[in-house]
Amino acid sequence: MTVTKDEAPKPSGVAAVDRALAIVAALAAAAEPMTLSELSRASQLYKSTILRLLESLERAQYVSRLPDARYVLGSMAYRLGMAYERTNNVVAHVAPILDELVAAGTESASFHIPYAHDQRLCVLRKDSNHSTLDSVRAGQVLPLKGAAGKVVLAFQAAGPAADMRRVGLVESYGERDASCAGIACPVVGPEGCFIGALSLSGPIVRFTPDAVARMSPLLFEAAQRASARFGGRLDEAPSMRARRKAPRKGLASGQGA
Repeated sequence: MTVTKDEAPKPSGVAAVDRALAIVAALAAAAEPMTLSELSRASQLYKSTILRLLESLERAQYVSRLPDARYVLGSMAYRLGMAYERTNNVVAHVAPILDELVAAGTESASFHIPYAHDQRLCVLRKDSNHSTLDSVRAGQVLPLKGAAGKVVLAFQAAGPAADMRRVGLVESYGERDASCAGIACPVVGPEGCFIGALSLSGPIVRFTPDAVARMSPLLFEAAQRASARFGGRLDEAPSMRARRKAPRKGLASGQGA
């Protein structure tokens, strides 16, 4: 028997809910409004299935239909985002810290949280003052590669009850993107519970040893401040103590940070 895409085996749960959420996820990942055909390709659902589910999604304001018959997220998506912020205070606690890092001359600063079992979500992003940047934006879903990805992966591997206080600083060079590099630290709450990964990233050519030596203490101190705002404390791992003892050199002209 041939298994169609709508009939493919799924984890336990309610199939209709899974399919409706697949439509919402496809719209969330899209850069512009989507046609029915584009939704079908992105969600791996038949058009007839999508049309039935869209009636409920539109009624509940999760999806809106434009006059040209394309679809976008509805106002409920904004409401959910506001509710998430009220509950977690991510923007209030972390956004000012990203601003401070970039003002200190670092590379672009981002904050990432776990998303699904093998991905991370960039919640906040502050571009550096350099003319060339890496391609990361708020709302983007990324794999568990790169510096921030490795921090999230450490949490995923350790489990929900993991104490992330002594993970320390993580570096990455060309793992997710061959032309980019990054450094990241965990941000924790009470008892070391994982909140997210604070990272600095940019073109790999600017991540010289001197640049990384300069940015690492700035990032770690920023992660400590962010953790304190969430009611946690970030311990200094041995690797970070070694960095503090190493001489800090200024950035060479034209290298950037």
